[in-house]
Amino acid sequence: MSAAELVAAAREIQSQSHVPYSEYRVGAALETADGEVFVGCNLENANYSNSLHAEEVAIAEAVKNGHRDFSRIAVSSNRRDGVTPCGMCRQTLAEFCDDDLVVICDEGDDEPASEYALGDLLPNTITEETLE
Repeated sequence: MSAAELVAAAREIQSQSHVPYSEYRVGAALETADGEVFVGCNLENANYSNSLHAEEVAIAEAVKNGHRDFSRIAVSSNRRDGVTPCGMCRQTLAEFCDDDLVVICDEGDDEPASEYALGDLLPNTITEETLE
């Protein structure tokens, strides 16, 4: 799957978002090492702290289906503003993904998507090794 197709999958799932408070729809498409794609969208809760982020929903779906090896994730918002995963989502991704996971951020139709390595977005992350 191309990066553009992965971004398109992240855009498509946004329609399933539950965002009555912010109206800020986010979609994520997570690609496994073997090419399968799992999508997630944000689900807001009135107290905000119980809200689920698109990246978390996508990784939960993938892990639930037995996947633990990932290559890329695309993230898109309805504003096409280049949104990157928040700190909490970066930490969740770091639990299951290597530092070289490619993070593709949707900049809109007229701009190329930005790409980052997870390790650049979250250096010196908390890992199982750092807890020992």
